[in-house]
Amino acid sequence: MQEVAILGVGQTAVREHWDLAIRQLAVDAGRAAMLDADLSKVDAIFVGNMTSGRLNKQHQLGALIADHLGQWGVEAVKLEAACGSAGSAMRQGYLAVASGEIEAALVIGVEKMTETNFKETTAALTGAADADYEVIHGITFVGLNALIMRRYMHEYGYTRHDFAPFALNAHANGAKNPNAMFREPITEKMYDRGRVVADPISLYDASPIGDGAAALLLVPASKAPQAVRVIGSSVSTDTLAIHDREDTLWLKAAEQSARQAYAQAGIGPDDVDLFELHDAFSIMAALSLETCGFAERGQGVRVAQAGDILPNGRIPICTMGGLKGRGHPVGATGLYQIAEATLQLRGEAGEAQIDGARIAMTQNIGGSGATIATHILQRP
Repeated sequence: MQEVAILGVGQTAVREHWDLAIRQLAVDAGRAAMLDADLSKVDAIFVGNMTSGRLNKQHQLGALIADHLGQWGVEAVKLEAACGSAGSAMRQGYLAVASGEIEAALVIGVEKMTETNFKETTAALTGAADADYEVIHGITFVGLNALIMRRYMHEYGYTRHDFAPFALNAHANGAKNPNAMFREPITEKMYDRGRVVADPISLYDASPIGDGAAALLLVPASKAPQAVRVIGSSVSTDTLAIHDREDTLWLKAAEQSARQAYAQAGIGPDDVDLFELHDAFSIMAALSLETCGFAERGQGVRVAQAGDILPNGRIPICTMGGLKGRGHPVGATGLYQIAEATLQLRGEAGEAQIDGARIAMTQNIGGSGATIATHILQRP
């Protein structure tokens, strides 16, 4: 296996893009990555997406996007792993280049979610849960995470207010990211007054859906000695249904994929300078910090309260807003995370720049922890 580098990065802003179809979002991000890499031809395209078949009535995204990028004849496929679709697409692109089979792989994550009504979009998102044993009982995805958060609060003695630092950090960092949906910081008072969506989760504990696309162009590191390297890549799975897990408050797939990525990279949690975690809900941020070795069990919230997750803290998270501040176009999120981490390591993150960042870690979660992709990047 050969080393892999990220030669090109492309993003669209996360918005309600009423004037752009799903193909145009993907093409805009893909072209930006190719322009950034100064390449006009790729060998394969891997597309991460969750809901195009249901919400956009469009399958065959791989061929569609290859066509509109002018990349006729190349291998092009769509990969789906719920909210972990983009991280999983990244994994396949990484493996294709690392194996030597593909010289230049374009990985694109895209989602178009805001033109359908709320009921239909919510129903599409429940596809990340177990249809026969969870969804059939009427549970929504936010409801499942509310159950996890309530159990966490019960076990460790927290209140909802204790989770405020996650939202405050995300919104403060999103204010520095021109691609973010939310560009204004929030206060503790705003957090406390947030409308409850599924007790104990309020609007400020839940990430917003949006339309957007992010893309990366991967090549052998030998072809791009000055580019950011992918030094760890792993995907792991857990049970789809929460009630089938041995421990509902431990993201086993996060632990496994992080451990494998750490081993590949030859590092540990103490070596990571920033962590783009999957804060779809505040509770997932706390659990990710714990299962990836940045906090003791039950102490993820304490780490946030201590300020360790801030840009100048021990382990900065969601440095450009995360899912909460940037927005969560579900099938694209994993590539937004890696694109933002790459910009940090290049020193191109603008106002959101983390000084001296050398190693970044990203983690993209599909469902409530059933599929988790972890990637570790290093500045050359």
